[in-house]
Amino acid sequence: MRLVSTFRLSISLALASTSLVNVTSTAGMATMRAVQYESGCLPEQMQIKQVPRPTLRSGEILIKVHSSAINRAETLQRKGLYPPIKGESEILGLEAAGEIVETHEVCHKTWNIGDHVMALLPGGGNAEYVTVDSQHAMKVPKSMSLLEAGGIPEVWLTAYQILHFVGKLKAGEKVLIHAGASGVGTAAVQLVQLANAVPLITAGSADKIAFVKSLGAVDGFNYKEGSWVSKVMEATNGEGVDLVIDCVGGSYWQQNTDVLKTDGRWVLYGLMGGANVDGALLRKLLSKRISILPSTLKTRDKQYKADLIRSFETNILPAFDSKALKPVIDRSLELEDIGKAHALMESNLNAGKILLKVIPTTKEEL
Repeated sequence: MRLVSTFRLSISLALASTSLVNVTSTAGMATMRAVQYESGCLPEQMQIKQVPRPTLRSGEILIKVHSSAINRAETLQRKGLYPPIKGESEILGLEAAGEIVETHEVCHKTWNIGDHVMALLPGGGNAEYVTVDSQHAMKVPKSMSLLEAGGIPEVWLTAYQILHFVGKLKAGEKVLIHAGASGVGTAAVQLVQLANAVPLITAGSADKIAFVKSLGAVDGFNYKEGSWVSKVMEATNGEGVDLVIDCVGGSYWQQNTDVLKTDGRWVLYGLMGGANVDGALLRKLLSKRISILPSTLKTRDKQYKADLIRSFETNILPAFDSKALKPVIDRSLELEDIGKAHALMESNLNAGKILLKVIPTTKEEL
């Protein structure tokens, strides 16, 4: 009888252990809402689905996302033209803001549970939770809501990098910013002004130009009305500009080199106007000693991004609280309206950021 009882007890313990393992495994499979898409799909074919919640890796924090945003890079990724970074989340979203809900025991920067942060991401922001290197998050300024903060990291860090890390902007210089009403454009205009330099822009309508002038642009030129070269030269008393900030590329090479001064710098960060050049570009570069400076942010290494963020925190972030800088928001949409957000960006009708509300922002969070 003792042998039988012992055998039954062993079986009961084994079953209990198995049951416990299964329960733990099921509990560990936490899920979240996230944007999903098939590569090459149309905006309206994007969906929100339940997917596994990300787990922390060494040095990371887990953020409960309140807001995220749309960037041109994400529309290209959806189309299959800009692949996600290898080894990182394939979910769209290069920036997000929210509250920290978990930290890895090994972190490169000190954070507390509940801290409100905004983060530069390699992907994954268009979801309810996202993990990120602890060095790639910043505290949300006191003057800013979590909703607004969701549209800060990608465009403001891009603009800051382009102007200061790559373009080496100096006080008093004249800067021509293409797509001046875009997220990066509206950030760049304010940063140029903050640096005591002179921002000029191109944009696609009189309304957009007027709007960006209200942010500090000295002058603006409608690219839909033909060549803007003579207008730029007139606005600069025939001198031209020291720096061109260009997301257009191929179709603008001639005009860019025409308006740049001798020894001018041309920072190229996008190819909306194509990658091919038909003409004597090299001769023009040589004759005016123009530097072409290509710039990307998404594919930079982690340490570069950490250094950029530290510099931004020190030199730029306080200007939001002093109101010298302000977020520029076109509109905010629910996460479920992701298709509408992509379609709007591709229409080029927005002025400023298109935000995604992942969690409704309450008055207490503002």
